[in-house]
Amino acid sequence: MLHSALINVMVKAARRAGRSLKRDLGEIENLQVSLKGPANFVSLADKRAEQMLYDDLTKARPGYGFLGEEGGTREGSDKSNIWIVDPLDGTTNFLHGIPQFAISIGLQREGVIVAGVIYNPANDELYIAERGKGAFLNDMRLRVAGRKRLDDCVVACGLPHIGRGDHELSRREMTEMQNRVAGLRRFGAASLDLAFVAAGRLDGYWERNLQPWDIAAGLIMVREAGGIISGIDGHDNAIESGNVVCGNETIQRELVKILKPL
Repeated sequence: MLHSALINVMVKAARRAGRSLKRDLGEIENLQVSLKGPANFVSLADKRAEQMLYDDLTKARPGYGFLGEEGGTREGSDKSNIWIVDPLDGTTNFLHGIPQFAISIGLQREGVIVAGVIYNPANDELYIAERGKGAFLNDMRLRVAGRKRLDDCVVACGLPHIGRGDHELSRREMTEMQNRVAGLRRFGAASLDLAFVAAGRLDGYWERNLQPWDIAAGLIMVREAGGIISGIDGHDNAIESGNVVCGNETIQRELVKILKPL
């Protein structure tokens, strides 16, 4: 399948960094791990992957800005375009040998996400989306699930861990959802949760306290697959608020009705 030059640049960068992560996954016991915060690990693999992505993306598009989880903001001469990158979404999964992690690359242009790539090197699943051109998994066109009743739906969520998030609020949310949906899932990588919604594997997903690099690529993935994505209020910008609710139009609306009053 033919892709735009922009998507080709993003895919090439993701695949090269992905090869490095896959090698490190095979030698997980040898990774040197430093503690970045309670239960929030960062490894040499993480930092190396971000540097590779920075090198490849800035070489292909000189002047674009770069926002990465590890290195923060690096301003470019082109103020209209910025890469928003998570080199290893699902670090805790990765460090435990759980093959549910991804490289996430979004491109924001004039404040709007216009392209996204999410790549899981463990199973070679590559999700791509470009504004107005649809979303794809390994060249298969994606569409969000069509279920309309919450009690038929499988929904993913985030769970706060030690030292992070509002645990009491999370318990209230879980109690409400458990009474209304067919199943709840917690996979541990926000970008892949969003990609799974785009692919129709999940009917919906919500999570609070995310960062732009967690959301950027997945946001356009969901929208280009026909889904709706917002913050908890239902009309707010997920990247700005750091909160995500998504699904098809009906399910997203129903999830907002449950979560907003909490």
